[in-house]
Amino acid sequence: MIELSDDPFIAFAAWMAEAEQSEPSDPNAMTLATCTAGGRPSARIVLLKEWDARGFVFYTNLESRKSNEIAENPHVALLFHWKSRLRQIRIEGEVTAVSDAQADAYFAGRPRHSRIGAWASAQSRPLADRATFEADFAAAFARFPEETTPRPPFWSGWRVTPSHFEFWQDQEFRLHDRITFSLTASGWQKGRLYP
Repeated sequence: MIELSDDPFIAFAAWMAEAEQSEPSDPNAMTLATCTAGGRPSARIVLLKEWDARGFVFYTNLESRKSNEIAENPHVALLFHWKSRLRQIRIEGEVTAVSDAQADAYFAGRPRHSRIGAWASAQSRPLADRATFEADFAAAFARFPEETTPRPPFWSGWRVTPSHFEFWQDQEFRLHDRITFSLTASGWQKGRLYP
């Protein structure tokens, strides 16, 4: 049986720290599930770049499919799955944009090629062939020859402010342990679920 802090953010910090010690790559990888206003879901892997008690932040093109769906329906779900630790954390919440200052600060710290790639990619839109993208990248590289590349106006971050957590730990014979945290008017309510 697992025991967790009564604060889901402290519990998350503990599990993330352990995942960072054991996961072979990208322990900050999380599935992001979005949904259109009409109820059509989609999911993809994104990387958690920042987090604190206000929520979980990832960055992307604001004209991408995920951003368009967030604009239609700000309710999303996140899933961290750490196979080496036989654990997962599900998070449900609402998305808001990060500040321009926060996005600028994060973007400035990215490798130069990643910053240029943000300018070159029309993320989620049709691409005729790889050569077209490579030409777009070369054009953006020539446009911004200096080390300092500004953040594109169509690129920023989203913060998921959680209202629900579920911590899942694999147990023998599929008698898994599931601990939930639901946000109420008086704070986080902790509970358990049958596996």
